[in-house]
Amino acid sequence: MCRLFAHQPQRGYESQTRSLRIGGHCTSIRLEIAFWDTLEEIAGKEGVSLAKFLTKLHNEVLDHHGEVKNFASLLRCSCLIYRSREVAVMPELNRATTVPIMDAAE
Repeated sequence: MCRLFAHQPQRGYESQTRSLRIGGHCTSIRLEIAFWDTLEEIAGKEGVSLAKFLTKLHNEVLDHHGEVKNFASLLRCSCLIYRSREVAVMPELNRATTVPIMDAAE
């Protein structure tokens, strides 16, 4: 099996539903905890609460596209973009912490 994926802590991919108010409307979003952790990190770096960050993101998407079709998917993709840019900014760290995806015996 792929150790990098199979040995990850289960907490990271457990789902969690959170209720929030966006644009004056109450809604709930269900994401894996790893995504919630990443969104909290992004909001912290922006110096705002998670609720304010999500509201701002939702409003910007609404302004740009006229609608927000699947906000949960948008949030997941936003986390992937954030992490990929984080990796691109610190390539020396990535070389030092690279873990083989497949066992040599496989």
